[in-house]
Amino acid sequence: MQADNRNYTCNKGIWGDSKRYLHVVLTSIKSLKMACIKLNFLALLFLLSGCNSDYTAGKKRGYYRISFPEKQYQRFDRPGYPYTFEYPVYATISKDSTFFQDPADDWWINIDFPRFAGRIYISYKPVRSRTGFDSLVQDGFKLAYRQHVNMATQIVDSVMRTPSGAEGIYFSLGGNTATANQFFVTDSVRHFLRGALYFDATPNADSLGIVNDFLKNDLLHLINTLQWRNATQ
Repeated sequence: MQADNRNYTCNKGIWGDSKRYLHVVLTSIKSLKMACIKLNFLALLFLLSGCNSDYTAGKKRGYYRISFPEKQYQRFDRPGYPYTFEYPVYATISKDSTFFQDPADDWWINIDFPRFAGRIYISYKPVRSRTGFDSLVQDGFKLAYRQHVNMATQIVDSVMRTPSGAEGIYFSLGGNTATANQFFVTDSVRHFLRGALYFDATPNADSLGIVNDFLKNDLLHLINTLQWRNATQ
């Protein structure tokens, strides 16, 4: 995955220069963000702003040593799903049965890490229009900022491009937030996929930091091996 805010190759899509359009949308939203202290909820929704503040870490308490497994991956390639990717052999995948408002919700999954009480929530939405695409991108920012801005010491978002040509935003959140890693990727014309890593534990940046770093590499591997396909394949 490479973070780059310039020099994207423009490929013709159903809306013309779809890659240029995606780049304009992402960078335009980023330009609306402002450094702030105590933004109210309504302003946050409209400005997609993140609160950054200075943070001085005191002496960290000791935690138990954690033994990590060797990095090995397998491919998620279930029939009928509009995407494939690689995920760790020490993780399990189950279908997310929480939401059934749209047939596309059938492609939502959970990637569980039982050893670490962690879960990556994967949601997928087909892109059906330019307006719909804009809404999905804005929702991606809102979910990263709105829910965690009060606890996060910083939120850093980076434009990314995967080896397969998907583009999106990776969010790194600092502090005692429920999630330290979120992302969304899209081809801007057909597919939109979002992921977020959560833990079934009280948010604590110190105790979860080493596990977050370990699983972040798995999250990046998932993104870099992601490929789109027709849902009927």
